[in-house]
Amino acid sequence: QSQLVESGGGLVQPGGSLRLSCTASQFTLDDYDVGWFRQAPGQEREGISAISRNGGRTHYDDSVRGRFTISRNNAKNTIYLQMNSLKPEDTAIYYCAAGGSILFPPGFDEYDYWGQGTQVTVSS
Repeated sequence: QSQLVESGGGLVQPGGSLRLSCTASQFTLDDYDVGWFRQAPGQEREGISAISRNGGRTHYDDSVRGRFTISRNNAKNTIYLQMNSLKPEDTAIYYCAAGGSILFPPGFDEYDYWGQGTQVTVSS
């Protein structure tokens, strides 16, 4: 049973917006850096954004910088990914993951917990 749960995915037209949420059960997210990843059909999973455990640092892949915003509400034990100006190439399953390392953002293998993903489809 996944300890992270993503929500907020769906079908949206190009140029539209969605906000994804990632919540944790059984542990406190503010102990971890959290990343958002996505995987399109036939492609490898790629990291697109991350936020440090205190929210003071954020990271964005070039493909989403300026369009997506990551944030966290530790009181609600939730991480958000606000996605604006969505494009068809943003279509993928989106996953959140929690982990950490000395460096930020953590490497792929340094994430300890993963969600099961939420589908985002951008199409007219």
